[in-house]
Order: sequence, then structure tokens, then C-alpha cells
Amino acid sequence: MPALRRLFALLSDLRLAILLLLLIAGASALGTILPQNEAPDLYLERFNADPWLGLINGEQMLQLQLDSIYSSVWFLSLLAWLGLALILCSWRRQWPALLATTRWIDYRQPRQLSKLALAESIHCSDGESALDMLSSQLQKQGWQVQRHEDRLAARRGVIGKVGPLLVHTGLVLLLIGAAWGALSGNRLERFLAPGRALDLLDPSGNNRLSLTLERFAIERDPAGRTEQFRSTLRLDPPGGPSEQRMISVNHPLRYRGMTVYQADWSLAAITVQIGKSPQLQLPLRSFPELGEQIWGLVLPTRPDGSEPVLMSTSSEQGPVQVFDADGSLLGNLRPGGASTEIKGLPLRVAEIMPASGLLLKRDPGVPLVYAGFAITLLGGGLSLIATRQLWAVLDPPPFQASNRKLHIGGLCNRNLAGFAAELPILISRVDGSHD
Repeated sequence: MPALRRLFALLSDLRLAILLLLLIAGASALGTILPQNEAPDLYLERFNADPWLGLINGEQMLQLQLDSIYSSVWFLSLLAWLGLALILCSWRRQWPALLATTRWIDYRQPRQLSKLALAESIHCSDGESALDMLSSQLQKQGWQVQRHEDRLAARRGVIGKVGPLLVHTGLVLLLIGAAWGALSGNRLERFLAPGRALDLLDPSGNNRLSLTLERFAIERDPAGRTEQFRSTLRLDPPGGPSEQRMISVNHPLRYRGMTVYQADWSLAAITVQIGKSPQLQLPLRSFPELGEQIWGLVLPTRPDGSEPVLMSTSSEQGPVQVFDADGSLLGNLRPGGASTEIKGLPLRVAEIMPASGLLLKRDPGVPLVYAGFAITLLGGGLSLIATRQLWAVLDPPPFQASNRKLHIGGLCNRNLAGFAAELPILISRVDGSHD
């Protein structure tokens, strides 16, 4: 039993909780720096050639679970450890402190008050009247008063003692919600072109929701830089009516426990016409070796597939640059513009179709996280309320009821200087002179 008590004391130590909070904060910051939940090949290719901080290569990163920090065993263990420390601290300290505050303490002897943080004595011509007047003044100021024949006890701000317990409860709920979301949540990233649909299935393989991109628009500033992109989505739940919703950056869609974010954009396809041929819609792919956000395709200009040209662009507005096999620029084409002769063939770009980058997340722990934040904020606000306690005891002389001395003492868990300044004002309203 002594060993168990020492273990509980260690786990509920405030210094340990602060250390765990710092470790969790550091790990969370690390998760924002390193790419998360990508394919393993990406980490091997990127960090084997250039180890992170010059120390950790791709294989070590995967072994340490730095590719999925928030669902890693060590991160969830830190959350569980912190949650256990908060629960033990609440059980061993905060709950007993709250119970002690709710119980009335009855001081009967003046010498007991002299040991308090604030203590003062006054002579009273009528001790009973002075005690009654003190009780009345306290009640007018919102104090709870327990009156006895020759003494009283009063308290105010007891609700402030609930604050630390609520803070711990909120943090534990937040940790549970974060762990639940990391273990049971789902995350899906997809690029959709207008008119394309995405079917979401439940664990049984049944269609839960069909998500169709009806329109996608990119808003740009006069310099051509991307300012905002918006998607108009049609939601088709099985057996239910269709709904149309619009999402944009920082304005996600929340639907039946799922959140759809407007995360990115891309270029999906280009529609070209070679000579008098029908318009051909051809898929585009990214060329990171040519630069950031460069899309294109290799297009043969002869029926046998020879003499290919590279068509590349960085925007749905164009221009589309056409390069020869040796890298020389053959021409610039504007979407919707006139055709240009390329290697003896008229080549025209009818349009470039952008694609919406959607991030779909289902996190069952979100309600607990929000509730934890709300409870923590409420507890933090209540913790600012000072809990004050005051006692007054009459010191009866052995043979007379007049000229009795009233002893007053008080305690306060915060802002003791403020309470010390208020106490003389309160005492001055009681009959008598200071001793």
C-alpha cells in the first residue's frame, strides 16, 4: 500500500502533468512540420536522400511513426498518461478540496481565529447586536452565513472551487476525443472534375452518400494569383432527397458526422482540336520536375505517334505552352482562342478543366473535443472566482454582557490583499472601536 500511494502521488504530481503537456505540445508541433499520412514511398524517397535534421532518414521516420504522429502508439500513450495523471490529481486533491470547502467549519474559540491569514478584534458595547449587524452586512454582499448564538461563519465564492475540477474534466474529455478520433476517424483526399461523383461506403460496403461536383470556380486577383476556390456539391443520400451545398476555403461542409473541406485545386483535363478533328478531352498530369503547379501532357502530332510535343500550363486560364522534344518553345495557345500551326498542323485548345481538391474527414471524437474545450473554458472562468471564508466569535467576559470583544478572522484562496482591504471597511460598519 505505501508503494501504491507513492505511485499515485508521482502520477498526480503537477510537475509531471506539465512535462506531459510540453511533450504533447512538442509532438503536435512536429506533426505540423512533417508530412502526415502519406504513402511510405514518399518518406523513403524524400528523407533517405536528405535526412530530416541530418539525422533521421525515411526508414527511421517510418519506424518512429513520425509519418502518423497523431495515431502513433507513443503519442496515444502520452495522451493516456496525461489523462490518468489528471484523473488521479482530481481524485486525490481537487475533489477532497471541493468537499472540504462545501463543509462548514465552526470555529468556537477566539484563539482559533488568531491563527488565520486575516484576524482582527473590536470592542462592542452590545456584542449580540454587533454580531447581528455583521451577519446582515455579509448577507447584503452575497455571503452565505451560518449564525449561532455567540458566533457566525460566512463564505462567498465557493463555486470557484469547482473550477479546477471542471478544468481537469474538460482536459480528460478532450484527450479521450482526440484519441477516439485518431483511432476511429477516417480521412480521404480526392480530386474531382465537374460532373464527376464520389461514392462513400459504410463499413458494410453499402452506399452511404454520393457526392457530385457540379461546379468548380477559382477566383484570382488581377495578377493571376489564386485568392479563393469554391465547389458546388450535390449530396445524394440513399433513399433521401438531394441537397446542394457550396464549400470554399475556410468554409467546410458538415453533414451527418462528416466534414468536407475545400483543400486544394488541380487541372484535370484539356480539350484540344487537331486540324479538323473532333474535340478531344485528354487528361492532364502534374510535372513537378518542371516546377510547382505545372500540368501537361505529351501529344503526338503524327498518326504513327511520332514527333510528340509537350503541352504544359499552370492555370486554367492558360496560356498553354507547346514545346518540341528538344525543349524549344513552338507556341502559346489560349483556351478558347484561335488555332496555331504546330509542326504543320493547326492546334487549338478549346478549354482547360480544373479539378477540385476535396478533403473528407469523419472524426467521431469531435463532439467530445468541443465539449472538453467548453468545459475547460468554463472551469478556467470559475477558477478566477476567489473563495472567501470569514468567522466571527464573541469573547464573553465572565460576569457581564456588555463591553464584549468580537474576534473576526478570514481566509481567501486568491487576491488576499483585496480581501484584507475590504475587511476593515466591513468591520467599520459594526458597532465598536478597533482594538
